[in-house]
Amino acid sequence: MKPELLSPAGSPEALRAAVQNGADAVYLGWGAFNARRGAKNFTDEEFADALLYCHERGVRVFLTLNTLVTDRELPAALDTAAVACRLGVDAVLVQDWGLFSLLRAALPDLPLHASTQMSIFTSGGARELSDDGCERVVIARECSAEDTAAICRNCPAEVEVFVHGALCMCYSGQCTMSAVVGGRSGNRGRCAQPCRLPYGVDGPAKDRYPLSLKDACLAGALGDMERMGVACLKLEGRMKRPEYVAVVTRIYARLLAERRGPTAAEMAELEQAFSRSGFTDQYWRGRTGAGMFGTRPEDAPDPKELFAQAKAAYEQDEARTVPVRSHCSIRAGVPCTLTVSDGVHSVTVCGPVPEAARTRPLTAEALSARLQKTGGTAYRCDEVTVELDEGLSLSASAVNALRRDALAALRAARTAPPRRRQLPPPPPPADDPAAPALRFTVSAARLEQVTPELLACGPAWVAVPLEQLAACDALPAGGTWCAVLPRVWRDRDEDALRKMLRTVRSRGVTKVLAGNIGHLPLVRDMGFTIHGDFGLNVFNGRSLAYLRDKGLASACVSFELRFAQIRDMPKPLPAEAIVYGRLPLMLTENCLVQHCQSCRRDQEGPIVPAEGPCGQSHRLTDRTGASFPLLPVYGHRTEIQNDRPLWLADLADHAHLGLSYARLRFTTESPETCLQVFRSYLAGAAAPGTFTRGLYIRGVE
Repeated sequence: MKPELLSPAGSPEALRAAVQNGADAVYLGWGAFNARRGAKNFTDEEFADALLYCHERGVRVFLTLNTLVTDRELPAALDTAAVACRLGVDAVLVQDWGLFSLLRAALPDLPLHASTQMSIFTSGGARELSDDGCERVVIARECSAEDTAAICRNCPAEVEVFVHGALCMCYSGQCTMSAVVGGRSGNRGRCAQPCRLPYGVDGPAKDRYPLSLKDACLAGALGDMERMGVACLKLEGRMKRPEYVAVVTRIYARLLAERRGPTAAEMAELEQAFSRSGFTDQYWRGRTGAGMFGTRPEDAPDPKELFAQAKAAYEQDEARTVPVRSHCSIRAGVPCTLTVSDGVHSVTVCGPVPEAARTRPLTAEALSARLQKTGGTAYRCDEVTVELDEGLSLSASAVNALRRDALAALRAARTAPPRRRQLPPPPPPADDPAAPALRFTVSAARLEQVTPELLACGPAWVAVPLEQLAACDALPAGGTWCAVLPRVWRDRDEDALRKMLRTVRSRGVTKVLAGNIGHLPLVRDMGFTIHGDFGLNVFNGRSLAYLRDKGLASACVSFELRFAQIRDMPKPLPAEAIVYGRLPLMLTENCLVQHCQSCRRDQEGPIVPAEGPCGQSHRLTDRTGASFPLLPVYGHRTEIQNDRPLWLADLADHAHLGLSYARLRFTTESPETCLQVFRSYLAGAAAPGTFTRGLYIRGVE
């Protein structure tokens, strides 16, 4: 079956451009809870009009509510979704676990789509969401053809793939660089796009852009996606001009309709519309590397002629029409009727009783010609049949009124919202009365950072990457050990991961730290206690309740929250917060140390990141001279750390937030520094050097 073509609608004009150029569906932002709050988006009136405009033309409308939501914002987010549901929106895209569970309970008939911000890249993660009632899953842009095919085979939910447009350097939903560095959260729809700025790797920032990826273009892979069973092809661009939307939608709609790849002329038009040093399809081909990177100069030529033609075409509003059939009955002595059908809906309207003709009687030809005039509407009449008694007369105005009434009735039928239930929302979750008193936990990037002296400080548990625990001969005695599951992996890695999990379980590791929803089916029934990591982006108490119901024993809350928001958050599940360490800013599929001659991707499987040049000390430097350590992680990926460590030891606030656990997160520190930090936190000491309070006090936009 031909995949649905989903186009961006950052404004009413862009919506019209998408519809008139062949989009099967559009996605748009309305209200305060969407990941492109910088787009023009829609007012209340424009949103209602957009639904009518699209549904009349057979185009579906998806609302983006794909940001993290605080406890105080949840009622307003639910109200937004409820109004959209009543108006007939076709689906809502969601990122936040709490909002997801709230919508499932209060609006059970509203289709929900998992936003790419949920970081789904495995079959297990997709199935988990499908089992929870998600109708469609938007998988990560980094997924290859192999990954996509596996998810399509193994997940009952529909699969949606980004096929054209901007690529974020970081996995969607895992980027906090804009928030931590500039106070504008990408998870809250305010990304400042720090990846488009110049940086240096192991040197000063000059004219190099190691975080700026080219735009994706998968126009040549549409046939493969159709054969795999991909349900929807998504075009990125809610921040782009309507003319851009028109050009890209038109080309992709044509390729889908004709089931072919793009011509050289079509590729040239796509590049004119917008590109960053051309396009890339390397993620789709399972590759990474320098060829993926590009920038767009400030003086890039404006495609005036191409955009002028595109605008002139969609402004006429005539390219997208609905074919209908009409049947008119005019019989002596009874009111005339007109039935109009679009193949699904059929409506009948009545007019006056015809009179006997005084001069020229009405003919079938004249009546048919008048009924075929549908100009100024969304319809075109492909067929007219007439039942007409001889010798009758009906005024032109009466025939015109009959046609107008019939098309209006058909419009009402096509745009009528479906009947959906709206149930009372479940009450906010209550605090867990059995939550333990606050204790410190430790996570270490390297096993060598965990010394007997550090274990003697009494952490509740010590978390170390799974692959390191599996590779060591024996674990130091005296600690409760927790395996940190890789934040990113693929279906093909799972056999190796399960083998490592069985190995560490046999050595006494009793806990795992899960930072992705796809971890849950991976580790269930293996005898581990599951704790939630920061990658789950817990932003409210309902998210904690959702994870509690998933079987987690605790969860780390987002470090984009303020102290007051954490304090006021209901905690139906024991909660943890990071209180020390370099905060993770980005998790990238591309290794950022590719200038090392022997740094090359191991296509046969993951590497132990402490080995080889990637395990050495490398840094990313921005224009201000700030230096961000690069931490190698599972699968030859890179995690960018903040330039300064978070320090809260001398603030009493974190001890009065209702938390059960406070994490000391060690990344680049020596074993001696790790021990010193732990002892400083036990003593409530001031920071020994340069530090940050993170976002706990200043918050984010």
